[in-house]
Amino acid sequence: MNEENKEILSIVLLVFLPIILFFASFLIGRYPIDPIDVIKTILCPIFPQLEVSQTITTIVFEIRLPRIIGAFVVGAALAMAGSAFQGIFKNPLVSSDLLGVSNGAGFGAALAILLSGLNVVTQIFAFIFGLISVSITYLISKSYKNGGILVLVLSGVAISAFFGALVSAVKFIADPDDKLPEIVYWLMGSLASITVDKLIMISVPIIIGVVVLMLLRWRINLLSMGDEEAQALGLNPSRTRLVVIAACTLLTSAAVSISGIIGWLGLVIPHMTRMIVGPDNKILIPASLSLGASFLLLIDNISRAVISIEIPIGILTAVIGVPIFLYLLRRGYSEWS
Repeated sequence: MNEENKEILSIVLLVFLPIILFFASFLIGRYPIDPIDVIKTILCPIFPQLEVSQTITTIVFEIRLPRIIGAFVVGAALAMAGSAFQGIFKNPLVSSDLLGVSNGAGFGAALAILLSGLNVVTQIFAFIFGLISVSITYLISKSYKNGGILVLVLSGVAISAFFGALVSAVKFIADPDDKLPEIVYWLMGSLASITVDKLIMISVPIIIGVVVLMLLRWRINLLSMGDEEAQALGLNPSRTRLVVIAACTLLTSAAVSISGIIGWLGLVIPHMTRMIVGPDNKILIPASLSLGASFLLLIDNISRAVISIEIPIGILTAVIGVPIFLYLLRRGYSEWS
């Protein structure tokens, strides 16, 4: 395949795939809906003369639309954060939970479920503790003189393990007949409980994170060249890296707060996108947004359609993501070596 055809394929894949999956997702579920009815329902607010049953309207706007948007937002956020992390740390094994965000958010959610059980409290606690975990990681790394990126990554691993232990402690003391199943289910990841209110709550941090990464994506290219080269080109590596980490943390914490822990997406999608569009972060990061959203929409549709009992999405992302990652690793290892 020549370069021109490859470019056309990339555009079709990254632009039209999420659009196709977005509309196809309305048709999938326990209650089948005709495509014409979906189109009429979506157009009904603009053209009131279109007749659509109240049942279909409720399913489309109150059940499936928030979930579809949630899958799109969560997938895009985790993929963008993963791409940015891999760029600034120059490490192909880095993902969005590198600095302890996921385990910190997981502990916050588990604690909220144990103490309260209210969805809004769970979401707030997950978001706050995701931010706290990264803040602790950063403060620890700064306490070491000349620690650099290696100390930051190792601090993140340690803090992630610490919050993972706290999650286990919460599960140990939780009521096995009431709270424990809810905690376990949340930690496995699911989009079933996403509502419009939850999407509104995370809209501000998601928008901030996306805008910051889009504005700084060319600077991530400079960071990937090394700190000395970046400084020679007039960039402050430490400050830029801190801003990128903060943006990635906002994205990951906000996403995890409504979906639970969804692993492998932030690791696999950047590799997949890099093989399609190349390593230039000016293209890679927005492309990761598109492919991450498409991937999670596809996985969520599978989780709803395979069997009558919905499979937690975190299980599917791991089962499907691991073979894909091994294949991509075999195909693209030379790009990182």
